[in-house]
Amino acid sequence: MLNNLKNHKKHIFVAFSFVLAFTLLIAACAPGGGDGGGAGGEQKIRVNINTEPFSLNPGLANDTTSGGVLLQTFEGLTRIGKDGEPENAMAEEIEKSEDLKKYTFTIRDATWSNGDKVTAQDFEYAWKWALDPKNEAQYAYQLYYLKNGESANMGKASVDEVGVKAVDEKTLEVTLENPTPYFLELTAFYTYFPVNSKIAKENPNWYTDAGDNYTSNGPFVMTTWEHNDKIILEKNADYWDNETVNLNQIEMIMVNDPNTELSMFDNGELDWAGSPMGTLPTEAIPSLKKEDRLNIEPIAGTYWYKFNTEKKPFNNVNIRKAFAYSINRDAIVNNITKGGEIPGMAAVPPTMIKENEKGYFEDNNVDEAKKLLEKGLKEEGYGSVTDLPPITLSYNTSESHAKIAQAIQDMWKKNLGVDVKLSNAEWKVYIDKLHNGNYQIGRMGWLGDYNDPVNFLELYKEKGGNNDTRWHNEEFASLLEQSATETDEKARMKLLKQAEEILMDDMPIAPIYFYTNTWVQNENLQDVVLSGLGDAQFKWASLK
Repeated sequence: MLNNLKNHKKHIFVAFSFVLAFTLLIAACAPGGGDGGGAGGEQKIRVNINTEPFSLNPGLANDTTSGGVLLQTFEGLTRIGKDGEPENAMAEEIEKSEDLKKYTFTIRDATWSNGDKVTAQDFEYAWKWALDPKNEAQYAYQLYYLKNGESANMGKASVDEVGVKAVDEKTLEVTLENPTPYFLELTAFYTYFPVNSKIAKENPNWYTDAGDNYTSNGPFVMTTWEHNDKIILEKNADYWDNETVNLNQIEMIMVNDPNTELSMFDNGELDWAGSPMGTLPTEAIPSLKKEDRLNIEPIAGTYWYKFNTEKKPFNNVNIRKAFAYSINRDAIVNNITKGGEIPGMAAVPPTMIKENEKGYFEDNNVDEAKKLLEKGLKEEGYGSVTDLPPITLSYNTSESHAKIAQAIQDMWKKNLGVDVKLSNAEWKVYIDKLHNGNYQIGRMGWLGDYNDPVNFLELYKEKGGNNDTRWHNEEFASLLEQSATETDEKARMKLLKQAEEILMDDMPIAPIYFYTNTWVQNENLQDVVLSGLGDAQFKWASLK
């Protein structure tokens, strides 16, 4: 998920204890934090989500901001529970075939927020809508696990041939291309959420504003959406499991200034500041640590820079590698981010593959970077760095992103002699810019959507989707294809590692660091469930 992650006992990464899902029973001590009307009060909390969501249509969302809202308002066939395991949600019963290629879901008695029944047809409609190429869903590839899902999205088959079928109102039959051990984790992810097919067919723009058309089926409903200002969620009285929901209201404000966010928390105007919804000011991290107020947890996420491989000079692999190798990641995590992040010299985080903490190349290898740059310049016919076309590094508006960009800009000037301009834009504008290829180097982060390294690698399998780099490598794609049908876990891991090695050798991305969540919270707020995938669920939360 664009940065915007479940213990799998039967999965290949148990040894690395990937899932860090936990329930926050003990809050960080803090002088601030809203009282929220707890202890018999109104059970209202306020959080900051930084910016306007990219889209609140589950089929179009592809970032943490949108996902942070959708996890509260919608619910899929499964939900990741308090223990990090997928549990039945909209599906009351789940039957699996012996070969793990066919699933039959029995939809429980549940309603949309307008009173309509949640039906199997709502799932079929939503999944096929996202796969329909005319809808340009960036996350359509998450549905490629379905039989003919990829073919339909590529226009090579009809969406009617996709392996999802509503047998009747209560029965959803799903057929997969290959056995997928983590499929029930996928069905908890927002691309697999249903939409009210009746509403969506009547009004294609149902998801653009709060109101009668915006129907959802999760623990909370959106009652207010003041664009670029705030979103208000209220407890969904019609939610099938509403007795477990304690909060009456969640107000999500959009303040894109970490200092203001922390100040509001300290003044009692917010109940949570920092990850995964907001951002803490980097300069405040040391004092928050010293005051024992800061919570830090590693998550399955990577902060990286993307190169547009179709734009000069980054069509050249050696120039890309020169820029990547000349970054001092250790200095960035120690002097700028300061949140316990690990320098990143790999695409897949060490929470999934432990040896990736070391990575594929040496950090701050300036000597090698200079050699690679000289080689790349010769290959492209540039006499020197002064002959390079103007280079711009783009990032979405954020104090932290700006500081990192400025530091790397200085590193590239000092280490390579290259002048780089900086450009920033608000999230919604920025993400469109990257998706449309209007950039040379762009900042992005990726948080795992489910417990498997392929989630970090499949981004770059084909051009399009979330692969803003425009890079494609047939051998890389072939290795991912082989991994999809490999049933031996060790052999599959070997294939994924080989693929990652190709990715890091061609360097369409320059990893910077592996994420942590850092936050402070109201000492009365309890039972917010965070996962190692970097998301937060308020279904079980309450104020003491």
